Amino acid sequence: MIVVSEIFLVPSLPHSEKFNGHSMTGGLLRVIVCLPQNAGWNSAEKATQWRDLGFQHLPDFATAQAQHETLCRLLRESGAEVLSLPAAESLTLDAVYAHDASLTTDFGTVLMNPGKINREAEPRAHADFYRHLEIPLFGEIRLPACSESGDMIWLDSRTLLVGEGYRTNKAGIDQMRAVLSAKNIDVRSAPLPYGPGPSACLHLMSLMSMLDERTVLVDLPWLAVETVELLKAHEFRLLEIEYSERDTLACNVLSLGEKRLIALEENAQTNQRMRDAGFDVRTFPGSEICINGAGGPTCLTRPLLRR
Repeated sequence: MIVVSEIFLVPSLPHSEKFNGHSMTGGLLRVIVCLPQNAGWNSAEKATQWRDLGFQHLPDFATAQAQHETLCRLLRESGAEVLSLPAAESLTLDAVYAHDASLTTDFGTVLMNPGKINREAEPRAHADFYRHLEIPLFGEIRLPACSESGDMIWLDSRTLLVGEGYRTNKAGIDQMRAVLSAKNIDVRSAPLPYGPGPSACLHLMSLMSMLDERTVLVDLPWLAVETVELLKAHEFRLLEIEYSERDTLACNVLSLGEKRLIALEENAQTNQRMRDAGFDVRTFPGSEICINGAGGPTCLTRPLLRR
């Protein structure tokens, strides 16, 4: 089990060894998570908000904690340093999905402005932790823009694809483009479908996950034509999920680098397709920590450093 106090025992690292961000498939060396108890999953008062937050049912803290610990063990076994975002009264259950409130780049972090109102406090919590880690702030998305990193996928080190939907709007994409333009980063827009509607969690990363530099796991029928054509133009291999596993987050897969992946054990058919395609798929149960709150392995992790 991760001891919360250990987050303050962060070694002093050279700048180049603390963070980077323009790969989603390099070997994962350093990652932030948010322990369920730090997001208030053990708080009876916070747990009563589950309907308003779009959870399927009242969270079971003990099960969620055990599942999250299994994920953290897989991360550590892969060679990653696992750091936990500190607890804060302002955080809600959604804060366990640590990926969304900030984007790590090679130049520092960009704070998001979440499209989900209850998540407004998360970027500031991330900013405070980054100061502790001595990781600089590179930019910040502000109103009228909204943005969440679950909508942002690095196709390569110079191309960021951003989903446009209810969580990240056009103004958010425009601000991201302005932040990154000085560094010659090409920010592309990817329109998202209506899907289950504005109250649901539909990110671009709900529909595609980078498995390695040339392979993308996709929910093909839900991707816009222009997004599919962009992926084909970049000569990516598209590996389709088993569509009966869509609702159990089959498309949400975390790359550890070197053909290693973390996926949910509930999605056996999709996992087998990835294994058949040459990937080493490690799994953990996600019924409570993932499926209940609609956030998979990528959502639970904020990568800081890849090789």
